[in-house]
Amino acid sequence: MLRLVDDEPEMRDILSRVMVTGDHYANEMTLSPTEVHAHERIVDCRVSPIATNDAAILVEFTDVTRRSQISRENALLIQHGAGRQMIRQLAHEIKNPLGGIRGAAQLLERQLDDRSLHEYTDVVISETDRLASLVNTLLGPGGPPNKRPVNVHELLEYVVKIVEAEDERSLTICRDYDPGLPDIDLDRDQMIQAFLNLIRNAVAALDGQGTLTLRSRAATNFTIGDIRHRVIASVEIEDDGPGIPPDMQDSVFYPLITSRPEGTGLGLPAAQELLSRHGGLIEFESRPGRTVFYVRIPLQQQGRYIHD
Repeated sequence: MLRLVDDEPEMRDILSRVMVTGDHYANEMTLSPTEVHAHERIVDCRVSPIATNDAAILVEFTDVTRRSQISRENALLIQHGAGRQMIRQLAHEIKNPLGGIRGAAQLLERQLDDRSLHEYTDVVISETDRLASLVNTLLGPGGPPNKRPVNVHELLEYVVKIVEAEDERSLTICRDYDPGLPDIDLDRDQMIQAFLNLIRNAVAALDGQGTLTLRSRAATNFTIGDIRHRVIASVEIEDDGPGIPPDMQDSVFYPLITSRPEGTGLGLPAAQELLSRHGGLIEFESRPGRTVFYVRIPLQQQGRYIHD
């Protein structure tokens, strides 16, 4: 049995303890990837002592990976909703006085005969414009998405060209696309911005060295929130950088949260907002050496509600 779980050390310890103490064991545990299962699995594990013929232990596994994933997705949706409400309230509170400050600085500038003092009013005006731009970024593009059939791979390649033009350092970029993915009705500009934010983050994490992997797959019977979709496109953006610090992983989609001194903390919340407008969701998993952001996009952005 230990070979089935790739000789998982935790499992070996649990079996030994039950054999010695005769106590029952029940807990949730994570099984690492194996040659048979490429991804981590979360299981409910129950171990009971028995005395039947030559058997001493009964081990029961229940795969709860998908259940845990749905709970995580719901937490992300709740986080996004709270973050979006906070962003809009904050943005409006900042934006209202900015116009007055800028106007007052312009009027003051006209009254100053000494042109050397214009340097100070120019600073007020430029900083006000910078704050206004930041607020507009917080609020995001207005209006519903203007959807047209779009090839997701073409979007990714377009974004890669932009990022390569911004950073002259050469990265290794691996592509693993599913050629069977059909065109999807998307707002091209909004999706370019979402992918651009995610890929820029990955490139920044690699800091000029490492591998960026772009992967696409179709997933069937996939649940986003309380809607089950018959089929979705899953786009993965993976880097082999240092990973997201553990103490930040529960809050990366909140605004103004960043681990980089030059970062604004707006890229991920903005990308999540743009995906939500398409009925989609961004998830991630991260550890040192492997960070993957999963962009889930329904192929048909209508689904049936689950009443389980």
